[in-house]
Amino acid sequence: MDERAVDDRTRGLEAAHRAAIDFLGSLDERPVWPRASLDEMMSAFGGPLPEEGTDAASVIEEMARRGDPGLVAIPGGRFFGFVIGGTHPAALAADWLVSTWDQNSGSATLTPTTVAMERIAGQWMLDLFGLPESASVGFVTGGQMANFTCLATARNAVLARSGWNLSERGLRLAPAVRFVVGADRHGSIDRAARFLGIGTDELVVIESDDQGRMRPEALEHALDQATGPLIVCLQAGEVHTGAFDDFAALIPIAHEHGAWVHVDGAFGLWAAASPSLRRLTEGMGLADSWATDAHKTLNAPYDCGMAIVRDPADSIAAFRTGGDYLVFTSLDPWDVTPELSRRARGVPAWAAMRSLGRQGIARLIDALHENAIAMASGLASIDRIRILNDVDYTQVMFRLDSDDATRALGEAVLAEGTAALTGAAWRGRAALRCSMSSWATTRDDIDRTVGAIRTLVSG
Repeated sequence: MDERAVDDRTRGLEAAHRAAIDFLGSLDERPVWPRASLDEMMSAFGGPLPEEGTDAASVIEEMARRGDPGLVAIPGGRFFGFVIGGTHPAALAADWLVSTWDQNSGSATLTPTTVAMERIAGQWMLDLFGLPESASVGFVTGGQMANFTCLATARNAVLARSGWNLSERGLRLAPAVRFVVGADRHGSIDRAARFLGIGTDELVVIESDDQGRMRPEALEHALDQATGPLIVCLQAGEVHTGAFDDFAALIPIAHEHGAWVHVDGAFGLWAAASPSLRRLTEGMGLADSWATDAHKTLNAPYDCGMAIVRDPADSIAAFRTGGDYLVFTSLDPWDVTPELSRRARGVPAWAAMRSLGRQGIARLIDALHENAIAMASGLASIDRIRILNDVDYTQVMFRLDSDDATRALGEAVLAEGTAALTGAAWRGRAALRCSMSSWATTRDDIDRTVGAIRTLVSG
């Protein structure tokens, strides 16, 4: 390789390291929400493509300087706006190495190191979650793709049970698959269904309680009326309240009616890794598939989701493809996900779990829950604020006495800059939501956030 190219690469990496350290060093005091709009960032990075190139270090320095006002302080301790974890130190460093290695991790034959690390990471997760050790674990981009992957597998499997080979015969004349969902399901379930040809009018929606948990009696009544192939979608961690469906009651009902049961556990599946919170997931292991993320509760960097399927044969039937140029082992990553080519996104998850260990993962999850309790307690002490959910896991939802005041407070918090939280709607009323997801959040971060909100409410 040309020596100048090697030097350019090295200087570029050094510039990236300096910019990364500067950004991380600014997190404690910088405004959490971006200070610049999309239009301003388009202007900062736009203009005609230059005729001549620029050395790598200069490009990186320019990128860091121009982009800084439009960055969110997600890796810091006071980003509560969505269920987004900070990046654990080992996972961050591993992600840099993933880009350096530049392995196409679809095939074990092509990239044995990264595929082995992902396979081990999957085994560790199955152990932590109490799921069957023989299940397949496919690393995908996030919860949306994990739900899609599992539900595509489920559709293929329930049609096969009905005598319909989807791969050969397609969907046009296939038996209608009934998707049964909770009233307070995450929107990614609806999107996944739409990707699979199921519109919202075709969903069978089951009533939920005041925390968003599916009612078992309502599910049983609905399934008594259902015919044909069935898929039932449950959830571990409602995105507003953090509530968990009653798996021990619901899954046997679904299985008695021949349904495939899928659990959307983007952030909630990780409760099973905590001895003190595992009760929330009781009965979850009876399901047929599960979706979760490492870039949420585990604090791996984006992007890293997992699609878990009880029987790998169902995954293979849905996703394995042919091609005389492809080389197969017993179970390749491309056998259990829609992708052929992809980066080794599971390696940072391996690094995070290796660094934390079983006890460290449990402590991380417990700390997120404790932070949620502390945030709820602090907010409840502020006049006019009402907590709307049972803080059983990592979510805190609250409001003021009117929708307008609630929305105004949300805007004021973002403008003030101490913390970031986002608006929501719950039972037809405006609400604000805090998601405790980051390993970096300290009690001081909670106190600073509560103090800033107290000042805004009183002012």
